Amino acid sequence: MTETPSTATEILAFCRDQDVRFVRLWFTDLLGQLKSFSINGSELEDAFEGGMGFDGSSITGFNPIEESDMIAMPDPTTFDLIPWRPEETNRVARMFCDVRVPGGEPYEGDPRWILRRALKRAEEMGFETYNIGPELEYYYFRSAKPEDGIPEILDEGGYFDLTTLDAGSDVRRETILALEQLGIHVEYAHHEVGPSQHEVDMRYKDALAMSDDCMTYRITVKEYAMKYGWHATFMPKPLQGENGSGMHVHQSLQRGGRNAFFDPDDQYFLSATAKAFIAGQLKHAREISPLFAQWVNSYKRLIPGYEAPVYLAWSRRNRSALIRVPLYHPGKEQATRAELRCPDPSANPYLCFAAMLHAGLEGIEKGYELPEPMEQNLYHLTPEDRQRRGIEQLPETLGGAIEIASESELVLRVLGEHAFTRLIEIKRKEWEDYRVQVTPWEIDQFLAVL
Repeated sequence: MTETPSTATEILAFCRDQDVRFVRLWFTDLLGQLKSFSINGSELEDAFEGGMGFDGSSITGFNPIEESDMIAMPDPTTFDLIPWRPEETNRVARMFCDVRVPGGEPYEGDPRWILRRALKRAEEMGFETYNIGPELEYYYFRSAKPEDGIPEILDEGGYFDLTTLDAGSDVRRETILALEQLGIHVEYAHHEVGPSQHEVDMRYKDALAMSDDCMTYRITVKEYAMKYGWHATFMPKPLQGENGSGMHVHQSLQRGGRNAFFDPDDQYFLSATAKAFIAGQLKHAREISPLFAQWVNSYKRLIPGYEAPVYLAWSRRNRSALIRVPLYHPGKEQATRAELRCPDPSANPYLCFAAMLHAGLEGIEKGYELPEPMEQNLYHLTPEDRQRRGIEQLPETLGGAIEIASESELVLRVLGEHAFTRLIEIKRKEWEDYRVQVTPWEIDQFLAVL
């Protein structure tokens, strides 16, 4: 098997030798939707030299029409052949791009650039790597738009089921093989709790590479579902009364080649750095919630009782807490990590991970103190118990989350003024469009009796 090239010179030679006819240039809009345009392989050299121009005015969250000229600059380290396109002749490859403005400066609204700035802050504080291991859940349905409005599931399987009830086994296997062709190491995959719900877990990487992998993962899952005539969705709560789809994120910082979260002398095996980082994420979780739960539907997942945490606490065993610290195993110091359990898989990974990192670094920089862990089920506490213990809750709606974020200096620091203004504007409109809807539930409940 030919080794994947990772420099401009290697890629040009590879494309000539391997009959790569088209190269798709990928980037995301502000909301994390994958955008792409294709160039002929013969244009690749020009793309590496000066990037490829495009109109940014039609990209959600990007510049208005009077400032719309933008440049997609391909990142050669992200080159890979697309496995669901022709494999012998007229092959198709892809590369992620950094978005720039005329003159070559980074575009301040580019999600990739926003994450790069967060990583720069970590580097300036002495941390060379922010490792991320996300677990993205999703559903398979027979159609994207069912006639009666109720998604049709493929199976009645449950958590870890290995029976004919799991109709998605074959497509999941093909998806994993495709991901591995794309350079994404899959640790394990299984049927999730909900009917027709699945999870494929990728091995951890640094945050930028993992953000690229999350975007690749989502499109790969959808492509192979479509191959079977099905629809895959990362919608946070597609089925009422069933578990929503989450994206639990395992995370740690490295300093000097070692895990900066580990301390052999601490009762929890957590360093002062780890404790302050976790405290930062707990303190700022309400502010950054529109970046890890960015849709109206996200807040229908974040309700008690469905394994989606809503209370701002941490624990070691208790999965009802917002952050879980997996138990330490001797000899596994590098595995010491904090698992943030509130993000969902429809988030823009670049913005989500940037916000998580900034919140944690804020805790380290300002010396936040970590409260004691909450090892009991937080769903069983009364509101009075939670209030007495000082346990806050995530916003209950996108509208509430956006108004908190709009007053947040931290979110402004995460996004920068341009992206901050655009995101708040877009999300306020989404909430208003949703808020004024008259739903079938209201008609059913009230039309005949009011």
